[in-house]
Amino acid sequence: MGRFAVITMTEKAADRVREIVATRDGAHGIRLGIKKGGCAGMEYTVDLVTEPNTKDDHIERDGAHVYVAPEAALFLFGTEMDFEQTTLRTGFTFRNPNQSSACGCGESVELKPADLKALAEARASA
Repeated sequence: MGRFAVITMTEKAADRVREIVATRDGAHGIRLGIKKGGCAGMEYTVDLVTEPNTKDDHIERDGAHVYVAPEAALFLFGTEMDFEQTTLRTGFTFRNPNQSSACGCGESVELKPADLKALAEARASA
């Protein structure tokens, strides 16, 4: 039986998280959340974690630590976090099954909550 994880992260995302943490004194990882904003209604937030919150869901891959804010878990359940570096953009990307649309510039998204029953069952079986 595997450990429950609200999200997954790719190797590239884990590499970038480790790079961020290595350059910040006292950093333990990053924290993902969501906030209201943008033309589509919601935006992802990424913050540095210096003191982990025991209420956060914790995901670890190869020494990269990501914490998910409890109020965001229902909107991020099943999301894959990646990192991309292109000519036009560098940053984390999210393949989120709960995303129903995004604005034209890609900075904000419309998210629907995941099935609460499915989230509870996934946590219970892990």
